[in-house]
Amino acid sequence: MKKNIAKYLIAGLGLLATSTSCSDYLDNAPDDILTQEMVFNSKNRTEEWLAGIYNGIPDPYTPMMRNYDAYADDFSPSQDWRQFTDWDCIDKILGNWNPQSTWNGNFWGDLPVRIRQGYIFLNNVKALPAQYLYQDEVDNMKAEVRFLIAYYYYLLVNTYGAIPLQTWLTDINDTTDDILIGQNPYDDVIKWIDEELKAVSKLLPAVYTEDRYYGRATSVMALAIRARMLLFAASPLVNGNDDPDYANFKNNKGQNIFNSTYDPSKWTRAVEACRDLITECERNGYELYKEYNTDGSIDPFMSYSNMCYKEFNQGNKEILFARPDCSFDLMLQHAVPRGSKGQGGNGVTQELVDAFFMDNGLPPILGYTESTDAEGNPVKVPIINPESGYTEKGFSTEDDIRTTKWIEGDKSASVGNARNIVAPKGLYNMYVHREPRFYVSVLFNEAYYRQSDRKVDFFYGGVDGIESTDKSPWDAPQTGYLLRKRVHPETNPLNGVMPYRPGIICRLAEAYLNYAEALNEANPGNPDILKYLNLVRERAGIPQYGSEEGMIAAPANQDDMRDAIRRERRVEFNCEYAIRFDDIRRWKQISLLRGNFDGMNKYGTDKSADPNNKKAYYKRRCEIIRAFSEKNYWFPIHQNQLDKNPNLRQLPKW
Repeated sequence: MKKNIAKYLIAGLGLLATSTSCSDYLDNAPDDILTQEMVFNSKNRTEEWLAGIYNGIPDPYTPMMRNYDAYADDFSPSQDWRQFTDWDCIDKILGNWNPQSTWNGNFWGDLPVRIRQGYIFLNNVKALPAQYLYQDEVDNMKAEVRFLIAYYYYLLVNTYGAIPLQTWLTDINDTTDDILIGQNPYDDVIKWIDEELKAVSKLLPAVYTEDRYYGRATSVMALAIRARMLLFAASPLVNGNDDPDYANFKNNKGQNIFNSTYDPSKWTRAVEACRDLITECERNGYELYKEYNTDGSIDPFMSYSNMCYKEFNQGNKEILFARPDCSFDLMLQHAVPRGSKGQGGNGVTQELVDAFFMDNGLPPILGYTESTDAEGNPVKVPIINPESGYTEKGFSTEDDIRTTKWIEGDKSASVGNARNIVAPKGLYNMYVHREPRFYVSVLFNEAYYRQSDRKVDFFYGGVDGIESTDKSPWDAPQTGYLLRKRVHPETNPLNGVMPYRPGIICRLAEAYLNYAEALNEANPGNPDILKYLNLVRERAGIPQYGSEEGMIAAPANQDDMRDAIRRERRVEFNCEYAIRFDDIRRWKQISLLRGNFDGMNKYGTDKSADPNNKKAYYKRRCEIIRAFSEKNYWFPIHQNQLDKNPNLRQLPKW
């Protein structure tokens, strides 16, 4: 199935390369190049054209990791990779970003081409009964393309904030003003996309019964993007933002791009969109992915791990939107330890490690104070939650054993065991008694690594750590951790084993937490808030909020509930397709991406947590200083686009 899908999605690239200019190019093409008439008189070429439009869907693995995901505070690529041009995200993290900077994501350059191809398709596609392309399939294709056009406009407005919305196909004979149009007000763009996604959701199937259609647009995909978009549009960045630069930001017609007046009805619309999505999902068999222990209980380790790897037709009905073909092999290489033939420089931050709950469901860290370490370097001092049982002193003296079939925690673990060791004795206490999502997501020093049947060694000079100060450390974890989530446990670069997994863009857990967040803003106290928040926590294997036995006290008010939902999002969606970066932006919390980010002491050789020991590995150390500012709420329009189109206006603060 996967090979056929990949062929379908990629097939249009050759055609697209000859057709991305626009219809006038095709109309005047030489005889040996396809014309529009030739394309749309052929079923195969029509399908190839459609595939070319689909190919604009971003790859949620390595390309996005390099071009979007790394901007958040979940993980941090090795700074030494900045010498490689495809890692320009590192320069941007460090503050080296201006309107002349290239961005390898290139939404502004690529997506309008796909949109134009979509309008050409809508204007020209037709039934070809003699070639077994019938009207009902053409109608579905048209709905698919309408979805893709709306989705690409969503990506553009979500990234740049102020974009031209062109809902027609321009002609070479059109006036300059019709071709070089200015930006539309943000709310107008959102309204058009909203209406279009809702309309196509009524035309598209919720699921396809044939595997060969996997990855093609569904009503659920349309409603998932709609819900995500309206949540963003209701959030503080674009709903009541009182920044004067936003209030005075106008397009070429003198219209305000952003409405600076708070509108509570935007939260109501977000609630309705999330409810529409959840209703459609429940009606059509979508559900959180779960695996079970032999005693019938949910296995949170296997559930959260395999949620990333299982395909829809393998029972993973949590997937709402996925790109079937993706470059996951490159991401895996960057996350596999150096000593296991990987390029292990893609590490998670200490701040993400701190965010995971304890196994009792409580957060271990409540915040930070700024200080300096023994060498005078800046470092964050955690404010420890005394009720959580968390400690950063010493090493464990007994195995941490859980009911699970997960076998990545210790050499003795076996799928045949009812209970397995997830954190063997001798580990730094920071990593003991943490929630299941932590172990699935983070590869920490001295953790067991099954593919090499050993403990990882991130100590300075260790097989997985920095070799020495006179050798490049780019293939060693910058923060003392590596990303484990979305790295299939059977991955083995030494033997060329890179198991397939879908490129998940939206999943049901997000729909649940989106709904809980929107409902908390629109109707605080509504019981559905706890219901859907607890569904995510239940699958995660941690106590739910409530008053029953085994639960922990529910957040007492709207502010506390908002904090609880945000904490849950941080953990549940860690290192997943730009969700964290978008959350930080829409909540107006860009200050979280400014200043020092910590890790363990990668230059440490001693198994020690003594903060006064310069050689201690297990102590916090500033590993990177990020320099994002308020301008980074939006990406800049490249200067060459402004030069080409005098009707465009640069984003605030750029």
